Amino acid sequence: MTDLVLRGDRVLVDGQVRPASVAVVDGVIAALGARDADHGDTEEIKLPPQAVLLPGFIDSHVHINEPGTDWEGFATATAAAAAAGITTLVDMPLDCDPVTTSVSALETKTMAAQNQCVVDVAYWAGVVPGNIGNLAELAEAGVAGFKCFLTDSGNPDFGHLSPDELSTAMAEIAELGSVLLVHAESHDVIESSPPPGGSDYASFLASRPDAAEVEAVRLIVDSARESGVRVHIVHVSSARVLPIIADARASGVTVTAETCPHYLTFTAQDVPEGATEFASCPPIRPANNRELLWAGLSEGTLDMVVSDHSPCAPELKGGGDFGAAFGGISSLQIGPRVLWTQAQARGFGLPDLSRWMSARPAALAGFTDRAAIRAGMRADLCAFEPDTHEIVRGTDLLHRHDVTPYEGMPLRGSVLQTWVAGRSVYERRSHWPISRALGSVS
Repeated sequence: MTDLVLRGDRVLVDGQVRPASVAVVDGVIAALGARDADHGDTEEIKLPPQAVLLPGFIDSHVHINEPGTDWEGFATATAAAAAAGITTLVDMPLDCDPVTTSVSALETKTMAAQNQCVVDVAYWAGVVPGNIGNLAELAEAGVAGFKCFLTDSGNPDFGHLSPDELSTAMAEIAELGSVLLVHAESHDVIESSPPPGGSDYASFLASRPDAAEVEAVRLIVDSARESGVRVHIVHVSSARVLPIIADARASGVTVTAETCPHYLTFTAQDVPEGATEFASCPPIRPANNRELLWAGLSEGTLDMVVSDHSPCAPELKGGGDFGAAFGGISSLQIGPRVLWTQAQARGFGLPDLSRWMSARPAALAGFTDRAAIRAGMRADLCAFEPDTHEIVRGTDLLHRHDVTPYEGMPLRGSVLQTWVAGRSVYERRSHWPISRALGSVS
C-alpha cells in the first residue's frame, strides 16, 4: 500500500529536472513514474508549478554543541535544518561537554539528542592526542568518521595533533577503513603571525594567513600519501591550496575538500569595522580569492559546500573587537539559499546545487540510502521554490541565537516542504499553494 505520492512538473531525477511522480512506501521511494501515473489510492500532493522536488540537502559540518553549552541545541538546530530543506546533519565533536572523543561521550551526546530531532543526525568523532590508539571503539560505536585539528581548536579539551600524531592517527584510521576530516591550519604559522585585535578586520585576516592553510594541506596530503587513508579537508578558505589538492588527487591520494557559503559569498572588503559576526576560522579572504574558490568548485577540486554552522552565545562574539571574538558563523537554516543565490547568478543550476549540498556530503559520510530521487532510496525530499526572494532577518531564523553576518541580505529561493523518510517535518503554509487529494483538505 503506497503511503504518499508526490507529483510535480519539476523533479530532479538523474541530474535532470523533469515531470515525475514519486511513490513512497514505508519511508522509501518505491517507484517513479510519469507525472500522472497511477500509483493506487493514496494521499497525493501536487507540487505547485514553480516548485522543484529535490533530494533533501545534507549538511556534514554542523556544530550543535549540546550537551554542555547554550550555543546551539538539537531541537533548534534540527528545526532550522528542516526549514532549510536539510534532512541529515552530521555533528562535529567540538564545543560540547564532554567533547566527542570517547564512546561514553558519544553515548552522552546521543542521549541528549533523544526525542529532540526532527531530521536525521549522525556524528563525527574527535581525534586528540589522548585517544590515538583507541579509535576502533568509536568506529564500532557507529560514528561516520573522525575529525582533528592541526592548530589550537579554542577548546582545551580538544587538543590539536602534531605532525607525528597526525601520521599515527592516519595509519589507524586507514586500518579501520574510515575517513579523517582535518581542520587545515598550521599551528606554527598561526603562532608566528600577529594576534588579532581591535575593530579592523585586517588584523583578524593577518592573524590567520593563507600560508597557514597551505602548510597544513601540504602536511595532510604528504601524510595521507604515506598511510593510504581517505582524508577530507574541511572549510577551505584559501584558494592557494587548490593546486595542492588537485595534484595530490592526480597522484593517487584519496583526498576530498569542502568550502562554505560564507567563503563563496563574502569578501574581506565586505566586512565592516567591528563586524565580529563575520569572524570565522579560517577567515573570509579577499574578492579575487572568492572567485578562485568558485572556479575550484566548478572544476571539481572542491567537492561540496557545507555550512560549518558554528554558533556561540552573542556575548562571545567580541563586542566589535576581533581579538576577543569567537570564530564561527551561524548559517544552518539559510545555507542552501545562500549558495543558490550565488550559484544561480554565476550560471549554475539546481543539479549543481544538489550535487554540492546533497550527493557529495552523503558520499563523504557514507550514506548510501539517500541524496537521490530513485527507487529504493529513503524518501528524504525537499520542495524548493528557486525564484522567490527574501531578506534575511536573524530574528526569523530558528537557530538558538540570531547573530548572523547575512542579516539584511536578499536571498533567492525558499523551502516549501521537507520530508524525512516520507514524513513531513516542515511545511511553509503561507507560501504553499498545495493541492491534496483522496481525503485530504485541498
